[in-house]
Amino acid sequence: MFIFGPVPSRRLGRSLGLDTIPAKACSYSCVYCQLGRTCSIQSARRRFCRPETIAVEVERAVRRLIERGERIDYLTFVADGEPTLDLNLGREIELLRPLGIKIAVITNSSLIWRSDVRAELALADWVSLKVDAVDGDAWHRINRPAATLRLADLLSGMALFAEEFTGTLATETMLVSGINDSETELEMLAAFLGELKPDVSYVAVPIRPPTERWATPPTAEALNRAVQIISGSVERVEYLTGYEGNDFTGSGDVTADLLGITGVHPLREDAARELLVKAGTDWSEVERLIDRGLLLETIYDGRKFLLRMRPCAFPLKTMH
Repeated sequence: MFIFGPVPSRRLGRSLGLDTIPAKACSYSCVYCQLGRTCSIQSARRRFCRPETIAVEVERAVRRLIERGERIDYLTFVADGEPTLDLNLGREIELLRPLGIKIAVITNSSLIWRSDVRAELALADWVSLKVDAVDGDAWHRINRPAATLRLADLLSGMALFAEEFTGTLATETMLVSGINDSETELEMLAAFLGELKPDVSYVAVPIRPPTERWATPPTAEALNRAVQIISGSVERVEYLTGYEGNDFTGSGDVTADLLGITGVHPLREDAARELLVKAGTDWSEVERLIDRGLLLETIYDGRKFLLRMRPCAFPLKTMH
């Protein structure tokens, strides 16, 4: 398990991230994923960590951060795979409730057709559902799901959850040029999102190194068109396309901080350098982790990024 942050979140303010499942345990292998290809695509839920152990570790981290004057707006289950694969998710949320901090879950929605998953997600205060496509062909092309999953089940499960959930419901759509950014695809998506009635729908584009080089953002014109189309069905639509900033907080263990953050999303070089300064160390710590095969450097859109290395993900090549 990795606890990291608080990190600056474009959606949740100051978020303490909780990564409770092994590296890249996921039901999808999205073409735009910033963490590489899924090592073993899976859709069966199982237990990964003892909930009591997670609760103790999070409580310890929260106490230490509060003593240092840090603000924590949310405890966020955001894994380098799919959080709902964890059979203990609901129990973990219950054990974290006494901390008095709001709880968020960011899910790819692949298991939401299951009643137990919906019940566990309903325990959170804020839930983000991924909805990249509602057309089967586009869904398979962009998300590359486990063979056992059926899009119709996911869509009906999301509809049921939206009816039942009393917290804040968000949806997130990642647009990739040539896959799900056509007017036809967007109109179908907008109609479905309108049925869900989320509190907010986020529209995102790849801003970090994607798994597949060809998974590129749509044009500015296409992105604007997407937001306009979705706005016709959803009251609040927001771009999720800007950089969240460098205000990352360390735990005091710089190795754990670097691996925890880069395990969930690649870390820009400038943000990593600021984190190292706060920890009282320098770039040699990054070089040490690279030499040990734990971190990887890559270039994307003219910027250097660090990401946690995995034995079976890609290695990611230099991109421009």
